[in-house]
Amino acid sequence: MAPGNNQNKASLRRKIFPFLRWWNFVGWDTVRSDLMAGLTGAIIVLPQGVAFAMIAGLPMEYGLYTAIVVPLVAALFGSSLHLISGPTTAISIVIFSSLSPVAAPGSEEYIQLVITLTFLAGVFQFIFGLARMGILVNFVSHSVVVGFTAGAAILIATSQIKHVFGIPAAGSHSFFSAWMNIGQEISHINKYALTVAAGTLACAVGFKIIRPRWPGLLFAMIIGSLIAEFLNAESNGVRLMESLPRHLPPVSMPDFSLAAIRELAPKAFPVALIGLIEALSIARSIAAHSRQMIDGNQEFIGQGLSNICGSFFSCYAGSGSFTRSGINYHTGAMTPLSAVFSAVFLSLILLLIAPITEFLPIPAMGGVILLVAFNLIDFHHIRVIVKTSKQEAAILLTTFAATLFFDLEFAIYAGVLMSLFLYLSRTAHPEVINLVPDTNNIGRFIPSEDSRCPAFKIVRIDGSLFFGAVNHVVEFLQAIDKNLPCKCNLLISACGINFIDVTGAEMLVNEARRRRGLRGDLYICGLKQNARNVLKRGGYLDKIGEDHIFVTEMDALSHILPTLENPECRACKSPLYNECRKKEEEKPL
Repeated sequence: MAPGNNQNKASLRRKIFPFLRWWNFVGWDTVRSDLMAGLTGAIIVLPQGVAFAMIAGLPMEYGLYTAIVVPLVAALFGSSLHLISGPTTAISIVIFSSLSPVAAPGSEEYIQLVITLTFLAGVFQFIFGLARMGILVNFVSHSVVVGFTAGAAILIATSQIKHVFGIPAAGSHSFFSAWMNIGQEISHINKYALTVAAGTLACAVGFKIIRPRWPGLLFAMIIGSLIAEFLNAESNGVRLMESLPRHLPPVSMPDFSLAAIRELAPKAFPVALIGLIEALSIARSIAAHSRQMIDGNQEFIGQGLSNICGSFFSCYAGSGSFTRSGINYHTGAMTPLSAVFSAVFLSLILLLIAPITEFLPIPAMGGVILLVAFNLIDFHHIRVIVKTSKQEAAILLTTFAATLFFDLEFAIYAGVLMSLFLYLSRTAHPEVINLVPDTNNIGRFIPSEDSRCPAFKIVRIDGSLFFGAVNHVVEFLQAIDKNLPCKCNLLISACGINFIDVTGAEMLVNEARRRRGLRGDLYICGLKQNARNVLKRGGYLDKIGEDHIFVTEMDALSHILPTLENPECRACKSPLYNECRKKEEEKPL
């Protein structure tokens, strides 16, 4: 068989089974790192899975089912090496708000609706991936990711403060309400819970500094459990894990009836979008540290398949998790096998050692998560962005503030829309520069406002000439003629124009007609092939005149200036262009 056929088959296999892309990198060293990261993640997700399921209006075991199946499939069919999917706060809240008016939370009918909605959300995501809409990730700028990550880190830390202090939880999930509750309950701090959390956090920081390659977060939680046992913390009001069910996720079946699909599809669509935006944003934020390239289309497919498969195993819709992905990366995970190990360990915990988890104090996990939240804040890039660009800093701050005070999905929308607005504003105002010959370097042209020659001007347009930019360029070109004593011939240096659309081509034709009506003319040089093809196919090149198109500025000057006859030129004593000087020297005495 030809080598080319073998390569094509291998490439096809990697597209269908993306885990084959990194499987060859798996070795004992990666397995050891992924094993420890998976074990840490399995322990971390225990209280989170329970809490998120309760937020979604489901029995607590459904959060753990989601934490087993969804990350397993998403890791094998996604592109990120470190992204951990599963139950999340945002999706849990959206599911509850969408379905609680339809059925009683926790009821059999409600659970069936959630499972069907999860299947439909997965289908939407899978279709987006097949349609290669992963390019949408390119519209999430680095400033948006940094701001969103910092805001999410603050939210994660805020959600753990109540566990660290041992105070009652607030009824609202908002940032402001959470801190209002903390302020009101600050006098009721449980010193035993604070001691357990502080001891765990101190151990985690110590391991990070002294033994950064060790699974410090896992050891810190074990030490936190020992501190709680030594202090007899449970009898002093320190919360421990609740008892867990001892069985694996049972098989379930979505409702495929047309009535159910018609009712739930509109509710599943925003869940799908929120899940994709969260997953891609988190994958990119982690990739900024690991320097990995993220395939947005593959992430869409991986998230879609994880929710489709999860709906058949009693899971509800999941997405990427900031907390667990951050822990996964900082505990040294090297491949997506860490998510597989995490699912396996969580399954074993449910089957074998569920009673032991009752000895794990909630404040200990709160202390560990505080460290993870701190590590998610990219202080270096925040400083660089603030110093470098006011616009990018505004995007960062807007996304950060929106993350804290609005819904997470709205924060992403706000950051992306602001990035698009600033991008369109920049592209709609291409730089138009006046050029003059460089007297020290023949053939070179430099920006200058030298107005010695009123009869001939050269401008360079740096940017695409499309419908959004036409008005800005027209205003500049028309301003050239103001206060000029004679007709003006214009040469446009188009070397900086990468793209011309129909509106831009029409503008050039209209400008040529306008100047000829003023007894001047329009010339163009340096047209790129793509732009030239647009003008030629539309017949615009004929209207401008092919003899008005030149390769370089020097080529244009050598052809245009000798033909100019203008009273202002005859009276000129200090010509700006060498061609004018030569013409003056050639005049008969």
